[in-house]
Amino acid sequence: MVPKYRRILLKLSGEALMGEGNYGIDGTTLERIAAEVKEVHELGVEVALVIGGGNIFRGLKAASQGMDRASADYMGMLATVMNSLAMQDALERRDVATRVQSAIEIREVAEGYIRRRAMRHLEKRRIVIFAGGTGNPYFTTDTAASLRAMEIHADVLLKATRVDGVYDKDPKKFPDAKRFDRLSYLDVLQRDLQVMDSTAISLCRDNRLAILVFDLRQQGNIRRVVMGEPIGTLVSEEQSHGG
Repeated sequence: MVPKYRRILLKLSGEALMGEGNYGIDGTTLERIAAEVKEVHELGVEVALVIGGGNIFRGLKAASQGMDRASADYMGMLATVMNSLAMQDALERRDVATRVQSAIEIREVAEGYIRRRAMRHLEKRRIVIFAGGTGNPYFTTDTAASLRAMEIHADVLLKATRVDGVYDKDPKKFPDAKRFDRLSYLDVLQRDLQVMDSTAISLCRDNRLAILVFDLRQQGNIRRVVMGEPIGTLVSEEQSHGG
């Protein structure tokens, strides 16, 4: 079978790297994700990644405790660099050529973000990890993922989460929560469904970039979504309907 998508941007939360822990990076979880990313890459898919930093530092939380919001957000950006370097190491130990491009300049450990260079890396079969968010405070890594996905002309933004799609309410609290197979961008914004922040959703809507939300914890799911299997929730221009 041929993969459904030629070029993807995979958005991972920092918390995805924690495994069952409460902080930091779980080695076993990191290795599993790297193995799955390599598997997809070997299908011929061009892969870019954006990884959040919430497993190390959350800018919003620090700001709510009195820290200057801009300073807190810059610290959060540095956390994403740490996660990106960890993922790069895990991939390169599997002989996958990988480049980290950071929106904030840290020349000793990462390239600066240059769009054309990123696209050249992808064309040369290298995985590109975008670190440092957008390089600006007040923007989330969800927004960074949307922005980078559009800049590199990704076919889809894959949002890997801890749940198997988007629900009308929290499935952990409400047993009768309904999962959606498909949603429109407008549905997500009007219902405040917390798929991604509103800036990220609006960017995707304006540029018609589809978002596919799926469960990262289920082994093999990255390959399944890339091959077009009907899992998770697709957010696009089409009308919504339940699962």
